[in-house]
Amino acid sequence: MKFKKILDSFNNAINGIIETVRTERNMKIHLSVSLLVLIACFCFDITKYEFLTIAITITMVIGAELVNTAIEAVIDLTANYYHPLAKVAKNAAAGAVFVMAINAIVVGYIIFWDKLSYFSYNLINKVKTSEPYTIFIVLVIVCIATLIVKAVFGEGTPLKGGMPSGHSALAFSIATALSLITEEPICVMLSYLMAFITAQSRVDSEVHTILEVIMGALFGILLTIFIFVVFRI
Repeated sequence: MKFKKILDSFNNAINGIIETVRTERNMKIHLSVSLLVLIACFCFDITKYEFLTIAITITMVIGAELVNTAIEAVIDLTANYYHPLAKVAKNAAAGAVFVMAINAIVVGYIIFWDKLSYFSYNLINKVKTSEPYTIFIVLVIVCIATLIVKAVFGEGTPLKGGMPSGHSALAFSIATALSLITEEPICVMLSYLMAFITAQSRVDSEVHTILEVIMGALFGILLTIFIFVVFRI
C-alpha cells in the first residue's frame, strides 16, 4: 500500500512537469536552452565540477518555473477578480524565475566563454580560407533543411507558419556567416540586429509564435556553424 502511494506521488509529480511543459511557453524555452547546453557539454572539454554546476543551475531554473506555474494556478483558482496582492504574488514568482535565469546566463558565460573563444578563433580561420561562393551553398543547405523540418512537424506551409520559422533560420544563418567572415564589430551587430528585426516581424504579424522564431534562429545559427566545422568549407 505504501509503495502504491509512493508510486502515485511520483506519477503526480511527473504529470505536473508534463502539464507545465504543455501549457507554459517559458518552460518550453527553458527546456530547449537546457538541451542545447547539455549537448554543448559533449562538444567541449567540461570537467565534472563544471558539469555539476551546470546541472544544478538548470535544475534551479526549471524548479523555479514549476513553482511559478503553481503559484499562478493557485492565485487564478482562488481569486477570479483583480487584486493588487495577487499581482504582487505573480510578479514576485516571475521575478524569482528571472533571477534564476540571470544566474544561469552568468554561469554559462563563466564556464563556456574561454572554450567558445578558442572554438570561434579556429572557426573564423577556417571560414576566412574558404571560397566566397561557399556561403551561398550554406544558405541553400539551411533552406532545404528548414523545409525538411517543417515537413516533419507537418505545420504551416514552406513559406508561412510552422515549426521552425524559415525566415528566422535564414536571417540568423546569414548573420552567423557574416559574423564569421568579417572582423568588424559593427557589421556583426548590424547583421544580428537585422536578423532579430526579421524574426520580430514574424511574431508581430502573427505568422509564427515566439517559440517557432527562437527555434528557427537557433536552427539557422547551429546548422551554419555545423556545416563550417564538420565539412571544413
